[in-house]
Amino acid sequence: MGILGLSGKKQGILLMILSALSFSAMQIVVSLSGGRIPVLEQVFFRNIVGVVVSFILITKRKGSYFGTKKDQPMLFSRSFFGFLGIITLFYAVNHAHQADVTILSKMSPFLITIFAAIFLKEKISKMQIPAMILAFIGAFLVANPTFNSNYFPLIIAFCTSITAGICYTLLAYMKGKVDPQTILFHLFVFCSVASIPFMIGNFVVPTWTELIYLILIGVFGWLGQITITLAYQKAPAAEVSVYNYTGIIFSMILGYVILGENVSAASCMGGGLVIAASVLIYWYNNRLKGRNEEPVDPGKVEDTFV
Repeated sequence: MGILGLSGKKQGILLMILSALSFSAMQIVVSLSGGRIPVLEQVFFRNIVGVVVSFILITKRKGSYFGTKKDQPMLFSRSFFGFLGIITLFYAVNHAHQADVTILSKMSPFLITIFAAIFLKEKISKMQIPAMILAFIGAFLVANPTFNSNYFPLIIAFCTSITAGICYTLLAYMKGKVDPQTILFHLFVFCSVASIPFMIGNFVVPTWTELIYLILIGVFGWLGQITITLAYQKAPAAEVSVYNYTGIIFSMILGYVILGENVSAASCMGGGLVIAASVLIYWYNNRLKGRNEEPVDPGKVEDTFV
């Protein structure tokens, strides 16, 4: 039965919730260390932990570290947009409320639907249209300048969803062609190396407390990464992806308890609409499964973006 005697689906749900909690915890630690530590230094520590862990996993499996020559254009594109996405996420986390950032960064599955329709010629179902409308109304409510956060960090947070959507579209193209662990290792190495030139000229020697925070950024980031990957292995994405939106609730709670951030009514309504949009797709997928039809899956990925 596996973890605690749970079925595959329940294991997937539990792992997805753990992933959401881990990424929310990562955001909190990024915010805690952001007073003195520059964003690119945070990005470096976020990825260097992943480099070590992925290197060990690939070595044990005797897999490919960087893929074949023909795979490089796609791998470098995925890593480049992944690098931009991590920078935008960390900048937003350091300058806006955690709940607002999380809500806007959770828009990526709906943007994936649009990108997949444009670039991969995938059809948009009738149910995805109202779901996307709900999600974008929710994002508008969160981004209203009369609420918790300033405009610019929220625009940057939304850019995180855009870059994530591009990354996931590239992942869909590479599915079955490149090992997911190779994609991850390429991303971690790219981000670590690309951070160094920007980090050297602006490097801040961390205090012991800040060093612990930086290490925790990498640990929570890797934990969120591995649990979301395992979640998709334990159960179909259409059954577990909706639970990734618990990250909105976790960010609200952790932001309030640890950082003292108040959550506005508008942010709650916006977050509720984004969650409702995802639940709508989840409900529609269950109906399709009951009729033995192919479910709509706006966000299945082999790895996670941050």
